[in-house]
Amino acid sequence: MDSDLVLVAEDSDEDIEAIARALGRSHPDVRLEFLRSGTGVLPRLTAAGAVRPGLVLLDLNMPGESGLDVIRLIRARSELDGLRLVVFTSSENQAEAEACYAAGADSYLYKPINFALFQSVLAQTLDYWRSREPNVTRMVVPPPGESSAHA
Repeated sequence: MDSDLVLVAEDSDEDIEAIARALGRSHPDVRLEFLRSGTGVLPRLTAAGAVRPGLVLLDLNMPGESGLDVIRLIRARSELDGLRLVVFTSSENQAEAEACYAAGADSYLYKPINFALFQSVLAQTLDYWRSREPNVTRMVVPPPGESSAHA
């Protein structure tokens, strides 16, 4: 596993640019590899000699296989145990978040519109997961204005 490599499955040009800019500023040591859909994630991870990333950042709603589909496919493969799967999405749907956790997501994060907050959320997420052993704990960050205490 290469903790300095983050595999990003994202179909939005704007979000790809924002992720690259945000992590380039906060974590210049991190290498980003982008896939434009969920369909290429499993083949990328299981290819002969493939370097396993320290983190997979998944958009939820993509053409082809969704982020949820990718989580299910990865968690069904024992050779990919311990791979960090973080959903980074604009969806505020609680049922989608719960489905992602049930499928094996490590985190479900809402994409802030404000770039400074977007950058901060990504930086903190990367720091959090890079400092922990695989499959130790899971966290959820609710959309702004919501709290698990209100559930």
